[in-house]
Amino acid sequence: MNPLLSRLQPYPFERLKQLFAGVTPNPEFTAISLGIGEPKHATPGFIKDALSASLGALAAYPATAGDLKLRTAFTDWLKTRYSLSLDPATQVLPVNGSREALFSLAQTVVDPTASPQPVVLSPNPFYQIYEGAALLAGAEPYYVPSVPARNFAVDWDSVPEEVWARTQLVFVCSPGNPTGAVMALDEWKKLFALSDRHGFVIAADECYSEIYFRDEPPLSGLEASVKLGRPDFRNLIALTSLSKRSNVPGLRSGFVAGDAASIKKFLLYRTYHGSAMSGTVAAASIAAWGDESHVVDNRAQYHAKFAAVTPLLEPVLDVRLPDASFYLWAGVPEVWAGDDEAFARELYAQYNVTVLPGSYLARETTYGARSINPGRGRIRMALVAETAECVEAAERIVRFCKDARR
Repeated sequence: MNPLLSRLQPYPFERLKQLFAGVTPNPEFTAISLGIGEPKHATPGFIKDALSASLGALAAYPATAGDLKLRTAFTDWLKTRYSLSLDPATQVLPVNGSREALFSLAQTVVDPTASPQPVVLSPNPFYQIYEGAALLAGAEPYYVPSVPARNFAVDWDSVPEEVWARTQLVFVCSPGNPTGAVMALDEWKKLFALSDRHGFVIAADECYSEIYFRDEPPLSGLEASVKLGRPDFRNLIALTSLSKRSNVPGLRSGFVAGDAASIKKFLLYRTYHGSAMSGTVAAASIAAWGDESHVVDNRAQYHAKFAAVTPLLEPVLDVRLPDASFYLWAGVPEVWAGDDEAFARELYAQYNVTVLPGSYLARETTYGARSINPGRGRIRMALVAETAECVEAAERIVRFCKDARR
């Protein structure tokens, strides 16, 4: 067996299962889960219709690169959303959701024979696939803390020069999971300059880009690249998905876009890796990328939920409306002394509400003169259920926090 498998950490939801082991939640309350970020809004009917109308495509092997119609659907969307012009033949590629693409991109980019050992940078807290992808690619993960005082911006300035010199891949998550923070243009400028100096690839995870709460939509890495005079997107790959945008997490459909040279290498890897999108899924994907009205409606539903829930929680938790995503990233009350695990366990026991301890989404790391886990003392709440259920959960959390003060 691959010895690198032994380096993988327990996945957050496995840790949550262990945390709740032996706990019997209060039977007075029905279960409400804010733990898993799985979209619960209805899948649009026209996407299901496109899927069922294309079942005949199951009789044919799909091409790894997809067909021109599918790739053109990607570039048309990029044109509509960001006013970007990309070549459908060389600058986009279909993937089976951003999760598998994030993992396989690391296997494509990282040179495990390099000495000293290559480094893969990740924000901290982070989507756990970044770490697993780095470890199984033979790299050393390096965790870059986000800073609450700067709206959870990632502190790239804290990375030592010797780490940058070994870096081969940087994962960016914007909008962030779990923070909801969006990278600003000046942050992109800094990261692009570092990429030019050291030659690393930037993987921009943008799967939450269509769920936002500000007037201005989140800036894409591709968009930033063009604004900063980098129309070739050198060493930049953006990844996006239909799961959150169109409420089709089971479809496993997305695409990557950016640097043609990197896309070419990624296609080579995927030709052997075997990840080709079926024609049936492609037909549904083309329909989804071609429609924006359902995306506007989806965003409005999240607006309503966050507008209802956030004010309820603000008096008892350190929480604010994020820039984007469908998460609230909240600090637990001082009475819990930063123990996010105890908070989550007792909330589950007393009120049958599941939240994810923030420490499960981050790693202990040295920051300045201190050793910190930037997720400790926080919880992640996924507002994916119906508004009434999310409000009910918030009301229970308020009661729980007030009880703890007594």
